[in-house]
Amino acid sequence: MELRHLQHFVAVAEDQHFTRAAERLMVSQSGLSASIRALERELRAPLFVRTTRRVTLTEAGRALLTEAERILAQVRSAHEAVAAVQGVLRGTLAVGAEQCIAGVHPPGLLAAFRRTHPDVEVRLRQFGSGTLAEEVAAGRLDLAFAYRTQDDTDQLRSVSLAVEPMYVLCHPEHRLAAAGAALSCEDVGDEVFVDFHPDWGPRRATDAAFAEAGVRRTVALEVNDVHSLLDLIDENLGVAVVPRHFRHKRPALAALPLKGAGEQGYETVALLPPDGAASPAARALMGLLETGGA
Repeated sequence: MELRHLQHFVAVAEDQHFTRAAERLMVSQSGLSASIRALERELRAPLFVRTTRRVTLTEAGRALLTEAERILAQVRSAHEAVAAVQGVLRGTLAVGAEQCIAGVHPPGLLAAFRRTHPDVEVRLRQFGSGTLAEEVAAGRLDLAFAYRTQDDTDQLRSVSLAVEPMYVLCHPEHRLAAAGAALSCEDVGDEVFVDFHPDWGPRRATDAAFAEAGVRRTVALEVNDVHSLLDLIDENLGVAVVPRHFRHKRPALAALPLKGAGEQGYETVALLPPDGAASPAARALMGLLETGGA
């Protein structure tokens, strides 16, 4: 099994199409097909289900994809480690982040990194926190900034960035705004809620707070970006429970602390591979963050 076979396999799995993968890899389609067939012969299992429109992974292909991505990430890290020892940081830095994460400003941090390491290609992907954890553990991302979804494992470690309580956001003319004091989950349980997709950190933190309080709620308006959430509240179409720093994004809205959610209701972390496994670029980015280089 050669590395190029794995590279070809991952490209076809990502594009779900031989022609597009061949164009991206700048190889002939016949050569790519031959490479995949050689891999299937060696593994004695079909890796793709082929149709006239696209290809999909078989069960064996799905099993191989996880390992292939991890192997290719390790090879990339090895090349970058050698370059770092020689005094030059090269290669790529793949970063993931949730929107409006607390404790870090990704655009400023990445701009500082690029100024310091211009030979490194920076890539950014935006997902929910659960997906970000999976992407880092699988080696598809070098690190990610996310809500803490789990304890450290043998594939993932976390560095705390910020902890803050949850707040109820509502229109200034909403009945809750008149309270002028902290609210409990019971106080707001019957409201119409605006919230994010279930994989987002703020949604996870809110769901956990209401579950701990034993209060059921219904999310009637589900969005995937912060501005839409704030706009819906601004039109008095619902209320939201969000991390404290969200209140500064739309000062005209009423913001009241959520009782019972705890001071650490929302904790953001940097997610990285285990100690010693992080890429040189990831370590350099964390160094900038820790020293305030951004």
